[in-house]
Amino acid sequence: MLFNSLDFAIFLPIVFILYWFVTQKNLRLQNGLIVVASFVFYGWWDWRFLSLLLFSSMVDYVAGLAMMKEQRQRRRKWYLILSIVSNLGLLGFFKYYNFFLESFTAAFSFFGMPIHAGTLYIILPVGISFYTFQSLSYGIDVYRRKLEPTRDPIAFLAFVSFFPQLVAGPIERATHLLPQFQKARVFDYSKAVDGLKQILWGLFKKMVIADNCGQFADLIFSQSESYHGSTLLLGAFFFAMQIYGDFSGYSDMAVGLSKLFGFDLMQNFSFPYFSRSIAEFWRRWHISLSTWFRDYLYIPLGGNKKGKAKTIRNTFITFLVSGLWHGAHLKYLAWGGLHALYMLPHLIKTKTAKRESAIAPGKFLPGWKEGFSILFTFILVLLAWIFFRANSLAQADQIFSEIFSRSMLTIPQVLPRKILVLLAFFLLFEWRGRNSLYAIEKTGSQWPIWTRWLFYYFILLLIFLEGGREQPFIYFQF
Repeated sequence: MLFNSLDFAIFLPIVFILYWFVTQKNLRLQNGLIVVASFVFYGWWDWRFLSLLLFSSMVDYVAGLAMMKEQRQRRRKWYLILSIVSNLGLLGFFKYYNFFLESFTAAFSFFGMPIHAGTLYIILPVGISFYTFQSLSYGIDVYRRKLEPTRDPIAFLAFVSFFPQLVAGPIERATHLLPQFQKARVFDYSKAVDGLKQILWGLFKKMVIADNCGQFADLIFSQSESYHGSTLLLGAFFFAMQIYGDFSGYSDMAVGLSKLFGFDLMQNFSFPYFSRSIAEFWRRWHISLSTWFRDYLYIPLGGNKKGKAKTIRNTFITFLVSGLWHGAHLKYLAWGGLHALYMLPHLIKTKTAKRESAIAPGKFLPGWKEGFSILFTFILVLLAWIFFRANSLAQADQIFSEIFSRSMLTIPQVLPRKILVLLAFFLLFEWRGRNSLYAIEKTGSQWPIWTRWLFYYFILLLIFLEGGREQPFIYFQF
């Protein structure tokens, strides 16, 4: 079920009414409703994969209780290994079986020993990369004694399957979200209104910006051999806007929907395209995943505590695994590896310059130095997106060859003016709200009420006029 679908427009009010008007006085019943609603939401796509969600949840629930009762460290470690193997085993089979099989046979063929192995037609369950990581972090935190395991299976199922963030994040930690299922929620009108504003902006980012930019990105990348370098670079720009609008739009909707039900989810995007360095970009892009890899991979490998060489090694491992998390394809490894290379100057520096978290505070425009840093960082990110979006490494190579040629000096062959106007409107409000939780969080707070509502209706009108047909979210395929 898509947030931007008629089905969800019917589903949400029904769940909201039952949640606040029928089950409000019974916490366990309220959590049970969330579980049922979440299973309906997920099963709407393919009910058969509900068994995977349930299996992953139950393994970690049981492993958590076993670790709590067991004092012997060796036994506790075995329960943790059970959790890790179960979760990563499911993820590995559905997402990487054919990739590793093909790589294995290609390696033997390269050394003159061809072997034949049949691949399987495997459907990738929506959201499996997200909910397995969320459930897996619970077991790891229990093992580290950072979290007391819950005895309530309903609350735990609600935590793993919570429908606003089930299929594309944010990837929540049990230490933050699980306690919210264990205490009574009270309807907060101001929080609900704030949630509706964030949902509205998320819908605008997805349906107006991402889906329209996606049409032209698809057109240009599907016929890349026919276009000049300037057009291909514009195609990469459209994809950069598409993936940001699509994924951060989903996150805005997930956070906003959670507020309607009395929950607080973590911020998953913090205006990453206004970053002043690659290190800052990764503190602002897909925050829930980058912090997950930091806490459960980078730091356990040694982080930056064991010298420059190992810091660089750990960084490359983390970025390559992050690339592979996005998909079983060499292009994602190239994308992750390129970002690791981007990080090298930051890692090699003897002293790391500390930047203030706010971007151009109190200014309408940044200073020339800060503006150059933002532009340069965006260009680096934009070029890396070419690997991510290309159909293959060969196509990426062809696109780069054309971009770094004289054809870059030509006028783009595709120049959709209406989309460029919409992007200018979008980026203006993103820049105005760059130091808020989302772009229009504070927009209109000092305006007369009629002006504020006129602005909201204008955004809604753009969604209806420019939204087009239902389009799935890009990160559903990851």
